[in-house]
Amino acid sequence: MVFSHCNMATNTFNPSSNEPFKVSRSKIDLFSECQRCAYLDMRLGVKRPSMPAFTLNNAVDELLKREFDIHRANASQHPLLERYGLDAVPLADKRMDEWRDALRRGISYLHTPTNILVRGGIDDVWVNPAGELIIVDYKATSKKEGPSSEDDLYDSYKRQMEIYQWLFRKNNFAVSPTGYFVYVNGNSDAKAFDGHLEFDAKLIPYTGSDTWVEPAVYDLKKMLMSEEIPPIGKAFGGGPCDYCTYRENAGKKLLELHRKVKE
Repeated sequence: MVFSHCNMATNTFNPSSNEPFKVSRSKIDLFSECQRCAYLDMRLGVKRPSMPAFTLNNAVDELLKREFDIHRANASQHPLLERYGLDAVPLADKRMDEWRDALRRGISYLHTPTNILVRGGIDDVWVNPAGELIIVDYKATSKKEGPSSEDDLYDSYKRQMEIYQWLFRKNNFAVSPTGYFVYVNGNSDAKAFDGHLEFDAKLIPYTGSDTWVEPAVYDLKKMLMSEEIPPIGKAFGGGPCDYCTYRENAGKKLLELHRKVKE
């Protein structure tokens, strides 16, 4: 696994500032995973090492957006939705480009009790006959066996969907309790590459609950105001956070070396 260098975070929390503190959807997910990593990032300005850019995934996402935008412009139903019997069409709204722009705008909400501005960039929004918005996220990968139901989805995927639903509800939209993942899996069983890669597309529904999001925002603010370093979080396998374990072990070795040199 290749990591890029460890960046210093540009958006760090200042307890004495009255300006709203901007928190992305991914930062809330980081806080849910490991509070110590979140504290280092948002309070002390030290990010986790970033993963390499998944440029192929980004290309698939962009193509999916263009494909669904064709049906958005025509107010027509995408064949994938027809195949799964979902009565919905892509939402035609002039704010779609803004909502998709995670770096500059996205969909945002100022949580006034904590003065935290939560925002996130969505992949797509559909609308059903009842006028409810359906939050949609694209996932592109290449695995022998991909998920087939919501039980197979990563917890981070579920949290992502629930935060987006919460943001739209806080912006006074009627939001369907069920969101969807457009999951496209690259087929590696073809006889040859021949200049193209084939994907199998699935529509995976997810009905969750966003009731945890607002309490998490309160807890996040409490953590940011504290001078105490939070405990180590949990990794995907249930053990201690891999990043925290690395930092702790590396720090011990460096301290031992420093003491030997000083002696």
